[in-house]
Amino acid sequence: MYLLLAPLRLLPYAVSMSSFTTISEKVHAGERLSEADALFMYASSDLLAIGELAALANERLNGRNVYFNVNRHINPTNICVNRCAFCAFSRTADAADAYTLAIGEMVQRAAEAQRHGATEVHLVGGLHPDLPFNFYLDLLKEIRLAAPSLHIKAFTAVELEWFASGSSLTIAEVLARLMEAGLGSMPGGGAEILVEEVRRRICPEKISGQRWLDIHRQAHHAGLKTNCTMLYGHVEKHADRVRHMSLLRELQDESGGFQVFIPLAWQPENSPLKLDVKGTSGLDDLKTLAIARLFLDNIPHLKAYWVMLGEKIAQVALSFGVDDLDGTVIDEKIGHDAGAASPQSLSKERIIHLIRMAGKQPVERDTLYRPIRSY
Repeated sequence: MYLLLAPLRLLPYAVSMSSFTTISEKVHAGERLSEADALFMYASSDLLAIGELAALANERLNGRNVYFNVNRHINPTNICVNRCAFCAFSRTADAADAYTLAIGEMVQRAAEAQRHGATEVHLVGGLHPDLPFNFYLDLLKEIRLAAPSLHIKAFTAVELEWFASGSSLTIAEVLARLMEAGLGSMPGGGAEILVEEVRRRICPEKISGQRWLDIHRQAHHAGLKTNCTMLYGHVEKHADRVRHMSLLRELQDESGGFQVFIPLAWQPENSPLKLDVKGTSGLDDLKTLAIARLFLDNIPHLKAYWVMLGEKIAQVALSFGVDDLDGTVIDEKIGHDAGAASPQSLSKERIIHLIRMAGKQPVERDTLYRPIRSY
């Protein structure tokens, strides 16, 4: 298959040195792709050729395996001091639908998840102006006591910065105390687009892209594995996406702590960010996932987050370089508040069915991608 060459005048950078032939040769030889290569693929209309290369790259890393886990999301509060332009989740404290869950209620949900076979609880919330750092330490300790077999994946880099600023602690000290309380790994939220020009437009109050990278660097050096994400489909350009992935790849070369990359398709329906776009298309989603698999050669896993993509696109993505479908999730709020039309949860049986129907091998994993069982 051959890519259709897009006119070079459409490209923001000179990519004339890239071609599908050279990209294909690099992939087959196991050589690293350049930013120009990624931009060339974004400009191409030959999605199937890109997907075929991404499938090859993924098969080298993961064979026919597609991973999932049994997990539970808990969002402690939607009260947040930030007003990110894209976010439909955050609320002011006086909003009618603002909430903050009690520690006991969250512990009960975690214990219930463990009883139903969950191996992970995922905790992410807003930056609450009045909750002390000890609230979150107590939450982790209580979950660990009530549900000792659950892995606790919790708190974005943005939340860690908030904890540090409110407690006069360094990030290293915050990490040490969270890990002592039970933190097992970190999600990758808050990255959005790491390019500062884009951040100034969509989340000017949030930590800088460089600060996000530095906090994950410190987490990796402390021994924590973390995820990394990219929120796409809003005001960013293809060059911003590629630069974002390049920054992640550079940090991964240094620290090796990222275990999975998760492109997050922006949900425009309820977002305060009003643009003349209706979110991403299925073609854009598949192309972005495939390019990510080819470009991020040092991050072992690539996730199609079905909550934002929907079941069908997530399933098709398994032929475009994706090897992970996330998990059962249960009661996810951030994506659904933004307008995601996916269900609130998927059963383990449904996930296994989706993977099998795509011709892949379902593998239940723990948070750190250690296989639990194959189906």
